[in-house]
Amino acid sequence: MYTDRKIWLAQSETQNLYLLPQMANRHGLIAGATGTGKTITMKVMAESFSDMGVPVFFSDVKGDLSGMLNPGADTDDMRSRIASFGIEGFEYKSYPTRFWDVFGAAGHPVRVTVSDLGPQLLARLLDLTDVQAGVLSIVFKVADENGLLLLDLKDLRAMLQYVGDNRAEFTTIYGNVSSASIGAIQRALLAFEDEGSELAFGEPMLDIRDWMRTDVDGRGFINILSCKQLIASPKVYATFLLWMLNELFEKLPEVGDLEKPRMIFFFDEAHLLFDDAPKALVQKIEQVVKLIRSKGVGVYFVTQSPSDIPDAVLAQLSNRVQHGLRAYTPAEQKVIRAAASSFRANPAFDTMEALMALGTGEALVSFLDEKGVPAVVERTRILPPQSQMGAAASEAVETCIHADEFELKYREMVDRESAFEIITRATQELLSAQEQEAAEALAAKEAAAAEKQRMKEAAAASRTTSKRRSGVKTTAERAANAAASSVARAVSTNMINSVLGGKKTSARTIGKRAATNALSSVMRSGTSAIVRGLFGTRK
Repeated sequence: MYTDRKIWLAQSETQNLYLLPQMANRHGLIAGATGTGKTITMKVMAESFSDMGVPVFFSDVKGDLSGMLNPGADTDDMRSRIASFGIEGFEYKSYPTRFWDVFGAAGHPVRVTVSDLGPQLLARLLDLTDVQAGVLSIVFKVADENGLLLLDLKDLRAMLQYVGDNRAEFTTIYGNVSSASIGAIQRALLAFEDEGSELAFGEPMLDIRDWMRTDVDGRGFINILSCKQLIASPKVYATFLLWMLNELFEKLPEVGDLEKPRMIFFFDEAHLLFDDAPKALVQKIEQVVKLIRSKGVGVYFVTQSPSDIPDAVLAQLSNRVQHGLRAYTPAEQKVIRAAASSFRANPAFDTMEALMALGTGEALVSFLDEKGVPAVVERTRILPPQSQMGAAASEAVETCIHADEFELKYREMVDRESAFEIITRATQELLSAQEQEAAEALAAKEAAAAEKQRMKEAAAASRTTSKRRSGVKTTAERAANAAASSVARAVSTNMINSVLGGKKTSARTIGKRAATNALSSVMRSGTSAIVRGLFGTRK
């Protein structure tokens, strides 16, 4: 509970243990076996942060944090516990609470755009190989350089198809883009969508600053992300939490050391953030954890054992609450020894033995003092929460969701123009242009064929006319020749008859007769020739 401008979290046999607000952004670890009291510890810390005006984020894996919406119940057990701590003025109260859900069922929808998530986290989400992750990075690069927004998964599918169809061009510019890698990414994306996770992508995207709000009384809002469904897809859960952490790091300005944090994050089941994570991603988490405290943000990892956290990250967690661990195998004993050795030893007891003997609601605690030095570890009991223990009724949660201002802002998805729409429109325009070109080419081909046929027919008609004219001329010539021959014969005959017959016919008379006979012959021959020429008959 928040008292004397400090967070009173636990009590040992000799003293109260306080988490100093100015040291709360140095991060922390809450560890312990299942059922040892980690959730209660988170709630007591969150209530105190809210009372001092610091917003809080919870990833609610088990679904039992919604009770912060209601004041705690005054029971005999609670009164006994309060009395054992000697707490004066203990007050049951509710806290300003907001509910969120990636799938939109148990809270306001939480969405992120594909481009904002980035290729590295998305590659991990889709479980891609290094080669496939490289191709995915090329797809993001092409989209960025061409001004194509990647907002939701259909944008990513369209972009993958576009790059795949033009892979020869992009291979020359960016490196090998194989059809096999494109196909593998498409299949991974399809499997991811089958889990219903496509709801996590799109707009309006979560504005992380909406989690950094206080109520009218100055108390920090407690933002609870429902993860009961999300945890069924561990990589989706881990990737989303990593995105939030990176989003805070990218968006918030440097503020240095403050009197109190700007915001506190509790990441439950923190081991999922690091399971099967590539080395580059672990290094990124380590970098963010190191630097984000200068932005006024404290991160508290909640898990079963300190060994779940990589050493490079674990070294940044200065405020520690270690609940009980159990050792039934040599491997588990090794884990306990490692956990015990991470504390600054207390000569009053053996840390390893105390760790195995802790009961529910007890913990080994070590916080930073005013100078930032880890205090000697103390065996303590954790204070009870002031809000309801356990989950709130679903009706109360629903009422809280629908009465909240962010329900209107985030409930309806917005689908503005992005890569899918632009690529689809460009494809349709290209198809229309190709169809028009094909139609024009067909029309031109038909016109050419028609012109060829017309010219062929004209040529045939010309040849026929030429034949007819040639036939008439030849017949006329033949008739003229025949007429000339007839004249000659007539002249000769008349001359001979005149000589032999003794008739003295003058040459002039002979010529006239021959000419008359020849003219008749010419007319008869000419008429026959003309008729045969016109009707195409030849003799």
